[in-house]
Amino acid sequence: MKTKTKNQKRTPRHTQRLPRGPHGGIELLLIHSVDDLGQQGDVVEVRTGYANNYLLPQGMATLASDHHKRMVDKHRVKLQAIEKAQQADLRKRAVEISKQSVTIEANATEDGHLYGSVGASEVVAALKKNGIEMKIDQIRLEGLLKELGLYTVKFKLASEVEGELKVWVVPTVGE
Repeated sequence: MKTKTKNQKRTPRHTQRLPRGPHGGIELLLIHSVDDLGQQGDVVEVRTGYANNYLLPQGMATLASDHHKRMVDKHRVKLQAIEKAQQADLRKRAVEISKQSVTIEANATEDGHLYGSVGASEVVAALKKNGIEMKIDQIRLEGLLKELGLYTVKFKLASEVEGELKVWVVPTVGE
């Protein structure tokens, strides 16, 4: 059995050399489209921390090796067809959501000012009551809703699929 002396350093197994791009970042091949970064199949250059802490562990990207690039080129037509089908499904879902109108009850003063405010989490909860599943980060509010009334709230399902829905903020019915 071989033992290490104090002067020999152990190298962790997870520290493999990642391919560097021309600007010093890490070159990755996107497996999934990432907002504000690129589309599926694109080779992008990102900072080391973003690659190691988000893109690689989440399965959003892989190393941009020659083999992976050839595989993407070979299957690009199939990937584009899958992406178009997903986009069409999301567009159809966006149209269905846009037809919805949700009502949120909130405590308010006589003047119509809310004691608190209505945010994205309340909109998601109201949509869930209507049978529509959305994430909080898909709701795009331009600020918290602080008064009673009708609001048009934007949502974003994917990088190219957006829509709007009507949100009614009404006073809580007294008991």
